[in-house]
Amino acid sequence: MESFELEPRYSTKEIPGKCLKCLAEQELNSCLMLLLRDGDDDEEARRKFEALVAFLQAPESQRLRDESERLLAEGKRVSVRVTFRDDRPRYELVVGEGEAGA
Repeated sequence: MESFELEPRYSTKEIPGKCLKCLAEQELNSCLMLLLRDGDDDEEARRKFEALVAFLQAPESQRLRDESERLLAEGKRVSVRVTFRDDRPRYELVVGEGEAGA
């Protein structure tokens, strides 16, 4: 697995949103269900699961959550890109063009 992104969003009348922590927990549960269903043979799901657990436990995740909330409040589109370097997850806040929810 090269990388994946978590894209938090504010809730609107039309679209329910999720904060970064809730989104990471939802993805974590999805990976867990996949691993329980298919066994531990799915290397990609296992790595994503491990990266999400590490993200939720990492001290820097609180900083990324705070920064993403601030940027969302300003109407920006944000995501956290999770990449792997030296078999360790790395986290990067990405600020996109356009407004959140667009």
